[in-house]
Amino acid sequence: MRQPTTLEERIQIHELAQAQHPAPDIAQQVKRAVSTVRKWRRRGREQGRAGLVSVLGRPVRGILSSYAPLIAETLRAWRTSHPGWGPQTLHAELELAAHLQGQRLPSPAQIACFLQAQGLTRRYARHSELPPVAHPRPQAAHEEWQMDARGHDRVPEVGLVTLIDLNDCFSRVRLLSYPCLLGRQRVERHATTADYQIALRLAFMDWGLPQRLAVDHESVFYDNDSPSPFPTRWHLWLLALGISVVFGHVARPTEQGLTEQSHQLWEHQVLRGPAFAAWESLYATLRQRRDFVNWHLPCASLGERPPLVAHPQALTPLRAYRPEWEANLLDLSRVYAYLAQGRWFRRVSTVGTLSLSGQVYSLGRAWAKQQVEITFDPADQQLHFFAPKGEPIKCLPLHGVSVETLMGELGPLTGLPAFQLALPFTWEGWRLIRLFQTLGITT
Repeated sequence: MRQPTTLEERIQIHELAQAQHPAPDIAQQVKRAVSTVRKWRRRGREQGRAGLVSVLGRPVRGILSSYAPLIAETLRAWRTSHPGWGPQTLHAELELAAHLQGQRLPSPAQIACFLQAQGLTRRYARHSELPPVAHPRPQAAHEEWQMDARGHDRVPEVGLVTLIDLNDCFSRVRLLSYPCLLGRQRVERHATTADYQIALRLAFMDWGLPQRLAVDHESVFYDNDSPSPFPTRWHLWLLALGISVVFGHVARPTEQGLTEQSHQLWEHQVLRGPAFAAWESLYATLRQRRDFVNWHLPCASLGERPPLVAHPQALTPLRAYRPEWEANLLDLSRVYAYLAQGRWFRRVSTVGTLSLSGQVYSLGRAWAKQQVEITFDPADQQLHFFAPKGEPIKCLPLHGVSVETLMGELGPLTGLPAFQLALPFTWEGWRLIRLFQTLGITT
């Protein structure tokens, strides 16, 4: 059965038609039939945005009216007791039902229309993608880095760690392997935004800021809980630093082949080696072996030359970085320009609120359970909320986007001359100590 068009698709068809795109080109872009495109193009031309709101199926009382009333009663009862049964399953059940033998039965498509009219279908969230990022093949060092975390390993005397690996795509330089502690005897936590930030800051200090960073769809990087993802705080932090984020396709690890290889490299170079007395000795060994790999280990893709021998220019940063400079390096106008390209869809909760990247916005109970469209205007730096027919609802300030918020743990520390943690140190405490050490502050 052909899936009905979504509001987002109808809006896209309308906007492309206004831009004078021919129907076959629009159909190819939205992956719909040309007849479907022409229908919504005509509806939008005649009725505007209001005409894009679809009411599917016949009136509630008209669906299956030509069939025995017992069929509708049976379908309603089955769907209520078995919410997971779809039109195909319900049709198969009708064919097997003894009390309906000899009756003319509706098709799965008709059953789908009946469920829609009866309000027995699941609500589907509108889909949208993050604004696209230009992704040319890198032609120089530090144009594009890759980052990924290896599955956790048990390191004796240290605990369970996951290695956060960073590599330069052009020069093949191994930028950093940072051991993030997940627990002593069992996995007690997962790598957080703060963990990835400190790993990146350590790499930035050694190599400067790259132009782009390629990552997978880890939840720290990408809003996997929504079909219309809003940038995470980690993503916004990099945008403010002037670093574009490139997301690979789902379930395609080969797109980050360099970093997948580096996981094996660090396993052979370090994790299979001698025992480590503590986390500090593990990290020190990883840094020491990084220098060995970059300066002395031949690389087949570089003509059997080590990365820094083949590309010594990688030692020169494109943009220098120090943690104490970060507040001045962050430029929120870059975030605003990126958000201005986006469009998001959310269903309002029963109390009239919705969430974007963990930030709650209130539209009022009058809009409860309704699907709304959201855009960002860089001129007033506010989010604009629209009803399904396109009429404006409300404008609200963007939450959670400030220099202090994006810096996370580092923000409050930059102005302190000294710091003292209570014993015993937690992992979060040790992470703060390392932040202070990067700033040259006494602990």
